[in-house]
Amino acid sequence: MASHAATLLTLSLLILWTSPALGGTNDTEDCCLTVKQRPIPGNIVQAFRYLLLKDGCRVPAVVFTTVRGRQLCAPPDQPWVARIIRRLQKASAKNKRS
Repeated sequence: MASHAATLLTLSLLILWTSPALGGTNDTEDCCLTVKQRPIPGNIVQAFRYLLLKDGCRVPAVVFTTVRGRQLCAPPDQPWVARIIRRLQKASAKNKRS
C-alpha cells in the first residue's frame, strides 16, 4: 500500500513538474497584466524584451527594464515604445562595434 501511494505521488509530481502551465519557459509571473499607456522616459530604460500572445501571455507587451532594475510594461504598438526600442538597438549596435 505504501509503495502504491509513493508511486502515485511521484507520478503526480512528475506531471506537475513537466506541465507547460507550471514548468514552461514563460510562467504567468513573466506576463504583464496591464500596460502603461503614458510614455516612459527613454533615458531611464536600459533593456527591453517582448511578451506576446504566442508566448502564452494574455496582454502583448514590451517590458522595459530601468536603470534601477524595475520592469515596466508598455504597449508594443505605440510610437514612443518603438522610439525607445530603436534607441536601445542603436546603442547596442554601437557597443558591439567598439
